Amino acid sequence: MSPPTHSVVSTVKLIRREEVAEGTMAFRFEKPAHFVFTPGQFVDMTLVDPPETDAEGNERAFSIASAPHEDTLMVATRMRDTAFKRVLRSMPLGATVQMEGPFGNFVLHADPVRPAVFLAGGIGITPFRSMVLHAVAQKLPHRLFLFYSNRRPEDAPFLDELQALQQDNPHYAFVGTMTAPDTSSRPWKGETGFITPAMLSKVLVNVSSPIFYVVGPPGMVTGLRTTLKDAGISERDIRTEQFTGY
Repeated sequence: MSPPTHSVVSTVKLIRREEVAEGTMAFRFEKPAHFVFTPGQFVDMTLVDPPETDAEGNERAFSIASAPHEDTLMVATRMRDTAFKRVLRSMPLGATVQMEGPFGNFVLHADPVRPAVFLAGGIGITPFRSMVLHAVAQKLPHRLFLFYSNRRPEDAPFLDELQALQQDNPHYAFVGTMTAPDTSSRPWKGETGFITPAMLSKVLVNVSSPIFYVVGPPGMVTGLRTTLKDAGISERDIRTEQFTGY
């Protein structure tokens, strides 16, 4: 699936926002006319005449969390105490930002015979939400396995939605794991601990020649890349993106 090659600069309105996990918010913007993207790509967002700014500036890159068939463009982010995110949190609905994109080649491979194994940590889930929803909508034949690691269920954006999507796509399997479930106020019956070779092996039985996609904090991405290479996975079958600036 080749990503679009031409980016577009648009001024778009904020339509709505919501908390999708503790300390994490999703923002839905109007979709520009004729805006085309491939799930997994990102946009650059710039605040227009913000009431405050800081040394980190007025621009951020966000993976597109919505799928192409949805009628809005959604991004989601951890709400650190920066000027950019304070402005984003408080701007009135209908206010505008400048959006440029799409960019990036972190997209699902074209060969439907090869399974895709998605490894996500925290807000690194955003490009995978787009990919999984798109696969359901388009009835893609790819086998998809999503491993999603968080401290607690409360910290996991889109957790319930991503679990439920298994009912709509027989080729898709979801594996959630929590590293600190004992600190949660919600019951958790899924996996616990970090994503490990043993966890992967337990699920990926008779899965031949998968391609691995890893998104999350830099430490997680580096660690999982090493883990996969140590397990004999070829470098060309490991695709990664690091999310910094939480």
